[in-house]
Amino acid sequence: MTRQRTESQYDFAAHGVSAVLFDVDGTLYSQRRLRIEMAAEFVRTIGSRGLTRTLRVARIIATFRRTREELRGVGDASGWLDELQFARAALRLGIGVDEVKAVVDDWIFARPLKNLRSACRPGLDDMLAALAQRGVRIGALSDYPTEAKLEAMGITRQFSVSLCTTDRSINAFKPHPKGFHVACERWGLAPQEVLYVGDRPEIDGAGAAAAGMRCVIVGGAGNGGRGRTVGHATVRSFADIARVVHG
Repeated sequence: MTRQRTESQYDFAAHGVSAVLFDVDGTLYSQRRLRIEMAAEFVRTIGSRGLTRTLRVARIIATFRRTREELRGVGDASGWLDELQFARAALRLGIGVDEVKAVVDDWIFARPLKNLRSACRPGLDDMLAALAQRGVRIGALSDYPTEAKLEAMGITRQFSVSLCTTDRSINAFKPHPKGFHVACERWGLAPQEVLYVGDRPEIDGAGAAAAGMRCVIVGGAGNGGRGRTVGHATVRSFADIARVVHG
């Protein structure tokens, strides 16, 4: 019985996997937990900033996020995403780009960092240590800046590749395959040698498939890596990912 389960896991991922590339937001940490913490902090700012200013900040954040989703399908042909995401949001809001940047830098990039370590998914450190011990290279590919988040979680040293899809070398949000291919180039590996781990099938799963890369979605109902669900395996926990990779 055990032998049959192990062979099924190897059939999916373990053979030829030299590196594991992770999404960050919602994958390495619980986005739900972080959002609860940030919502509480946001409510607390009403007393110091006033309701009108707080609602303005909320509108900027919502518009910025919606703008990024609209840019998800443009690929890398419409200009630099690191500029477009702010410029288009500012145009829609009828305000200056600098104000949008200031709010995003504060509420999306900076403030959440202090809560990330406590929001890490259970088993993260053990899983990364197990991968490193077996010589599996580890990297990150996210639609948001990665380095400060990895540092806040205390796991930077484990990652040999850290990429954001707005980097000029990529300039294409997932599920465009460009970021996945850049990660492979940094490692000198073929996509078939890399396993991508994310939390959104429609973004992470689709992007990995477009790049020719295997994928595991974490945090769903999970099948322990035994077989595929719409082109990817689903697992409940990081412990299951380790079993998918190692057999």
